[in-house]
Amino acid sequence: MRIAIEEPQPSWAEDFATLKLAIMRAAPAGAYLHHIGSTAIPGLPAKDIIDLQLTVTDLDGVDAEAFERAGFERRPIVIDHCPPGLELAEGELRKAFYRSKGRPANLHMRERGRFNQRYSLLCRDFLRAHPTAANAYAMIKQRLAQRFPEDVDFYYDIKDPVWTAPMNGQS
Repeated sequence: MRIAIEEPQPSWAEDFATLKLAIMRAAPAGAYLHHIGSTAIPGLPAKDIIDLQLTVTDLDGVDAEAFERAGFERRPIVIDHCPPGLELAEGELRKAFYRSKGRPANLHMRERGRFNQRYSLLCRDFLRAHPTAANAYAMIKQRLAQRFPEDVDFYYDIKDPVWTAPMNGQS
């Protein structure tokens, strides 16, 4: 996979709305969906991949086959990275992860109230409210993609801690 950061696209919000229809048909009762990640932050350059978070009561109660039928393939990721400086129980970072078989999208399923479920929304909302931090984050992503376009592991090893950095000291 080649990493390419694009200028913000007006279609990202519409793409989220379209994906939401398919996801919510497969979702368990009481689940809700948020647009997360860089494409959810107006004006932020990003990879053209929509990140979505489905919040569920219990990951074990999710019907994986329903999501397969809705066009999402389950992937082996079952835990989020822990932000630097924190020690969290594995249950606070557990998730299910799916990729869209159609329009590029990542579906992160997390349990309501867990650290990772709340944290992804806090980071998104922080960057929406702080344009200077969002611009700095965009610059880091663009420079990483320019310098290491073929090294996905390196890109995420650097980018993921930077993504969570705005929230360090904010709790």
